[in-house]
Amino acid sequence: MDRPVTHPSPAATIAERLRLSHLSGTNRAWLEGLYEQWLADPGAVPAEWGTVFAALGPGPDSRHLEIAGRFRELARHPAPASSATLDHKQAGVLKLINAYRVRGHQKADLDPLGLSARPPVPDLDLAFHDLDDSDLDREFDTGSLHAPGRMSLKAIVTLLEKVYCGPIGAEYMHIVDTTQRRWLQERLEGSAGDFAFNSDEKRRFLAKLTAAEGLERYLHTRYVGQKRFSLEGAESLIPLLYEMIHHAGRQAVREVVIGMAHRGRLNVLVNILGKQPADLFEEFEGKVRPDNISRSGDVKYHLGYSSDMMVDGEPIHLALAFNPSHLEIVDPVVAGFARARQTRHRDREHEIVLPVLIHGDAAFAGQGVVMELFNMSQARGFKVGGTVHVVVNNQIGFTTSNPLDARSTLYCTEVAKLVQAPILHVNGDDPEAVVFCAHLAHDFRARFHKDVVLDMVCYRRHGHNEADEPAATQPVMYRTIRELKTTREKYAARLAAGGLIEANEIAALSDEYRASLDAGRQVADVRHAGVPHEHNADWSPFLGNDWRTSADTRMSKETIARLAAELHRLPDGFVLHDRVRRIIDERQKMVAGETPLDWGFAETMAYAGLIEDGYALRLVGQDSGRGTFFHRHAILHDQKTGETLIPLERLAGPANPLTVTVIDSLLSEEAVLGFEYGYASADPETLVIWEAQFGDFANGAQVVIDQFITSGEAKWGRLCGLVLYLPHGYEGQGPEHSSARLERFMQLCAGDNMQVCVPSLPAQWFHLIRRQMLRLYRKPLIVFTPKSLLRHKDSTSRLDDLSGGAFQVLLDDPAAPHPAAVRRLVFCAGKVYFDLAKSRDEHRLADTALVRIEQLYPFPDNELAELIGRYPAVEDVVWCQEEPLNQGAYRQIRDWLAAALPAGRRLRAAGRPPSASPAVGYHAIHLEEQQALVHEALGLAAPARAQ
Repeated sequence: MDRPVTHPSPAATIAERLRLSHLSGTNRAWLEGLYEQWLADPGAVPAEWGTVFAALGPGPDSRHLEIAGRFRELARHPAPASSATLDHKQAGVLKLINAYRVRGHQKADLDPLGLSARPPVPDLDLAFHDLDDSDLDREFDTGSLHAPGRMSLKAIVTLLEKVYCGPIGAEYMHIVDTTQRRWLQERLEGSAGDFAFNSDEKRRFLAKLTAAEGLERYLHTRYVGQKRFSLEGAESLIPLLYEMIHHAGRQAVREVVIGMAHRGRLNVLVNILGKQPADLFEEFEGKVRPDNISRSGDVKYHLGYSSDMMVDGEPIHLALAFNPSHLEIVDPVVAGFARARQTRHRDREHEIVLPVLIHGDAAFAGQGVVMELFNMSQARGFKVGGTVHVVVNNQIGFTTSNPLDARSTLYCTEVAKLVQAPILHVNGDDPEAVVFCAHLAHDFRARFHKDVVLDMVCYRRHGHNEADEPAATQPVMYRTIRELKTTREKYAARLAAGGLIEANEIAALSDEYRASLDAGRQVADVRHAGVPHEHNADWSPFLGNDWRTSADTRMSKETIARLAAELHRLPDGFVLHDRVRRIIDERQKMVAGETPLDWGFAETMAYAGLIEDGYALRLVGQDSGRGTFFHRHAILHDQKTGETLIPLERLAGPANPLTVTVIDSLLSEEAVLGFEYGYASADPETLVIWEAQFGDFANGAQVVIDQFITSGEAKWGRLCGLVLYLPHGYEGQGPEHSSARLERFMQLCAGDNMQVCVPSLPAQWFHLIRRQMLRLYRKPLIVFTPKSLLRHKDSTSRLDDLSGGAFQVLLDDPAAPHPAAVRRLVFCAGKVYFDLAKSRDEHRLADTALVRIEQLYPFPDNELAELIGRYPAVEDVVWCQEEPLNQGAYRQIRDWLAAALPAGRRLRAAGRPPSASPAVGYHAIHLEEQQALVHEALGLAAPARAQ
């Protein structure tokens, strides 16, 4: 526009205002778009337009259908052609600005190799918006551009090119929230492409690049051919992390938790976390031996570390999580670890602990756990206040992969748009742009408590590992890489050309760093690991203890009555569902001793006692609040208002609001279980439980079970008290929801790495839950929980069973005849016991005893031998299970069982025939199989098959 809007007098009508203005009906779409901006943010449009729009309606909270009608009316009375032309040009300028914000990243200079084919972006051409070179010297309103109100088109384009098409390509216009978009616009456009780092900062960036390159070159020459998964080509990761941690430390952050796969890990360990180079060299030379020879250990590029980086004289605790080779599976573990640390800090706003995840480009796009974690990021039970994701984008996955085969999207980061996270693509060969993005990413996370992605586009100087030859499959890429100067060399030349550093200083930086490595000295400014912190968990009481470590798990009847009364107290007017009301009424009868105790009551009392004793509770699963089988009701729902109530929270008291978490998780197993493992590995004083809706749901989280839960202690010395509830039992419901795959867990048992239990009574569950926390022993506990037994008339307990006794690893037969009369001894676990007992009683088998093994691992061999000794006349010893004989516990425990038998006695097994499927899908066949295995175990004739 050549002139400002002409404003009529306040008394003029709206029609007169529009008639006197130079607006044209040909610009209606642009005008409505501008009005939309004003509705969302009145400050986002020039002041003169705000005056016009304010006169059109009651304000930004109103609907503008009527306004649209007025715009249509305006189109019937267009302004003069010359004015319309000018307005059309102005509209084109504003659309051009918007196009750069939306698509400028596609034109950005992101690839250090210069090989990426960038598709044409016609939206960024002047002609696309009916502009041309003749308009370059004309001044236009800049609209919401963070710049002077009027600029020449040439200056506008120059600014937009520098901001959106330089070394940073920003994607953020997919974000719906106007405040977040405007914040990002102001930070990006306010920089005008000039990152404004001072000379000291730039010299520090060079020093960090020198360290990153120096370590890799040192290892490359000293340990030729050994795998190290080099950072070469992505050295800017080191100044990125260093500067982001310092930037965060100057604000509220006191801890940074990092997760990453193996690429560049050794460099991060040495140059960021301060691992002693001498220790790393010993690992390369194979001199390291574990403190405990029963541990397997792990390769050097999987190991974790912790230390304190000093920021302005204050320590910032750093923790790099241990991880397996399964790439992205460490992501939810780090998030859970961070959440636990935030809880220990009572950090309700998630500001003190910062999670940082470092990804590879192919894994970030290819592995579903990344999507699951993004989906969890704003869910109540899993918020960590946002994670900073750094993608080390080598533009290639494994040596032979092609990006065209690695994903179906232009970028590897598209998954982040699931949660409208901003994505900052940046050229890894420009360390200043990288550090600017690091600051921006942290500040966005701190301001909005949301995830943000920094995609550092770089390359890999060697193959997938250093013994590989990538040129065989990527000849063009690696011909370019061989001829390319390193990031450090380029940046050093850039600083030297600017007069900021001399050539001899550049050489001195390299020489000093190498001298430190030769001496094996620490090269990062950190304090050694092991420095005590107020919020650190103390694991020392749990070290070196045996599973037979005892604990008093009893609760007095008076305590049970008092806690139950508190749990059953409802606010005035709180209306329960009729079925839930009946359950609560029944529980009150249980407290009074009028009816036997069921599983739901026993479980709730176990939690209540632990919470009162000062332990925290975190119960997570897809239907854990109510309980899949309508048995728990830890969360109550008001039938009138929808309000929810968690009575267990009352026991923690208002001073500890984060002590009790009962949450129905999203429909994920892998990421959620990983999160809970991370949480439990950070806090031994919280009872952390993951509950599968059905036991077989654990199949979807098998990688977490294999890589962390069962082997974390052996590989990394990490203790963890995580509890898994896996509903298990054959109810004729088909294959998928019968078996929790007991055999898989038993196969993974070794070295007392975990506990596998199958409780058959409510009191057993009560004592088992309490034992998990009250013993000075923290190992994963896998509980095969019941389904139909939750309401089985014979699977009940008494108050005396809670106020007395303890968890029994074996349950002898309460109805067995005199031991001397027993000829047949049947061992079993779980629900099948009740089928065996019923059939034995029906057939009056007075010579048969039934023994339940309630803890399958660690196997109670001493207790078993003692029990068998009570039955001197036994002739027939049977293991009975519901599962097919190639599944279940039989093949894993038969040697232990056989070893406990008297000389001359042999063990036989009764169960379903070996099968590729966990169970049959036909109810009638299920009943036949169940009857057959019970008869076989009891020595009865095989039942007749139905015709």
